[in-house]
Amino acid sequence: MRYNEISNKEIVNITHGKRLGMLGQTDLEIDEDTGQIRSFILPNYKWFGLKKEGAVAKIHWSSIKKIGEDMIMIEAE
Repeated sequence: MRYNEISNKEIVNITHGKRLGMLGQTDLEIDEDTGQIRSFILPNYKWFGLKKEGAVAKIHWSSIKKIGEDMIMIEAE
């Protein structure tokens, strides 16, 4: 699967039913040896989209349960 196939999909935590953001608004942690994605790093935002410095959420690739047409469903605490 290529990044452009999963970009701009909404990330939803099925444990809490909470939207976490869009994949296009994330950073990626990539394994330098294999080139595989290890995790998505989501910045936390305040109201009106102003970035809250230093606060991030890391979603490991193993937390992904389903990649659908419009969203990526993860299971994480």
